[in-house]
Amino acid sequence: QVQLVESGGGLVQAGGSLRLSCAASGSIFRINNMGWYRQAPGKQRELVATITSDGSTNYADPVKGRFTISRDNAKNTVYLQMNNLKSEDTAVYYCRSWVRPYRTSPVELTYWGPGTQVTVSS
Repeated sequence: QVQLVESGGGLVQAGGSLRLSCAASGSIFRINNMGWYRQAPGKQRELVATITSDGSTNYADPVKGRFTISRDNAKNTVYLQMNNLKSEDTAVYYCRSWVRPYRTSPVELTYWGPGTQVTVSS
């Protein structure tokens, strides 16, 4: 079993910044991709950004140029630096990881964190 714990959410004024963190622990041989998703009230969960094990990144159009995803493989942790926040960024942000639990098996499992609230006031 793998646990993901997010931190860093909160209330911020428009134009401000927040940094989210997500640490993975448990049965982990290797973490492949890691990512951040968000879900605003009344909307479906959507992709924010992903990062591969070798550092290649992908961003949703609404956050390009404002958000930066990074990871520390030694700490099994992924970060999301959010700058120039807008009211439309208000959502619960979820961490997701694609984990290979065992060296002896190529099976990859996906896990979600419980989410952290980000609220941007205008």
